[in-house]
Amino acid sequence: MRTEHDLRHHGDAEVRDDGAKLVDLAVNVRADTPPAWLRERIAGSLGGLAAYPDGRAARAAVAARHGLEPGRVLLTAGAAEAFVLLARALKVRRPVVVHPQFTEPEAALRDAGHSVGRVLLREADGFRLDAAAVPEDADLVVIGNPTNPTSVLHPAEAIAALARPGRTLVVDEAFMDAVPGEREALAGRTDVPGLVVLRSLTKTWGLAGLRIGYVLAAPELIAELERAQPLWPVSTPALAAAQACVEPAALGEAGHAAHRIAADRAYLVAGLSSFEGAGLRVVTPAEGPFVLVRVPGAAEVRRRLRERGWAVRRGDTFPGLGEDWLRLAVRDRATADGFLAALGAVLG
Repeated sequence: MRTEHDLRHHGDAEVRDDGAKLVDLAVNVRADTPPAWLRERIAGSLGGLAAYPDGRAARAAVAARHGLEPGRVLLTAGAAEAFVLLARALKVRRPVVVHPQFTEPEAALRDAGHSVGRVLLREADGFRLDAAAVPEDADLVVIGNPTNPTSVLHPAEAIAALARPGRTLVVDEAFMDAVPGEREALAGRTDVPGLVVLRSLTKTWGLAGLRIGYVLAAPELIAELERAQPLWPVSTPALAAAQACVEPAALGEAGHAAHRIAADRAYLVAGLSSFEGAGLRVVTPAEGPFVLVRVPGAAEVRRRLRERGWAVRRGDTFPGLGEDWLRLAVRDRATADGFLAALGAVLG
């Protein structure tokens, strides 16, 4: 296993430049998004570009969506900005990131000068949370739920149990709206001390290029993070998108999409199981819009899949994983059939 990991590598690197024409199973943004109605809402905001952005309405809408006061919400330019704000604003002595997971939190902490500890969850345990592995003196703990790239959904109460006096507990719920019923969500909870929940609207709604997300936390911390932001950090079109995506009709559409993703994921996992004889293993139960697989010679498999027109995400850039791992985005069944046929030819 590699001792150093490229924390700045992301799935979009697989589909840039010479990969632009590949079928994209590397990026976790939901296919066929943003929907037409959302594009229209965003386009409708363009007439207001001469004015400085006013985030009050969007902030209130996000707060109402989670049953919170607006003072507990901070809108950000995607969840990635939130990680940077936390790294710069928090005065912590022993931050810990639970891996394997999205690498931006650790990268942001390191860039801010912090020495970051790692808790590596074990493949033998299905990458489930081992609370005993988290150092008792950690004053910042970062964990994803459902976790990218493992697709593991940790029980909400198991994560909440990590809370301690003097500890900030950051839960990245960027993919929680892809889980039917958002079960195990902590967003909206105010009874967990030190809880910070991050949400992204870029994955489900196809807004990676617009950059919109938000932080849910105690008002004191929200005010501290807001002071660390530049003026007008979220654009008028992004604010319009945020408000639109938390309206009842949009939440209903996201709920239907979550059930469809679950069905498509089950179909993909069933197809992947046919390659167990070639040494391929899927991390299950998978609960996110992606699955993590281990296959011998993954780098060569990935290269040969590219030759056949398919892009998948390498897994060896995630701490806790090695060179035999790949992450696959869940797509519709026709796309899954095409991919499984290509994978069969590669594993042959």
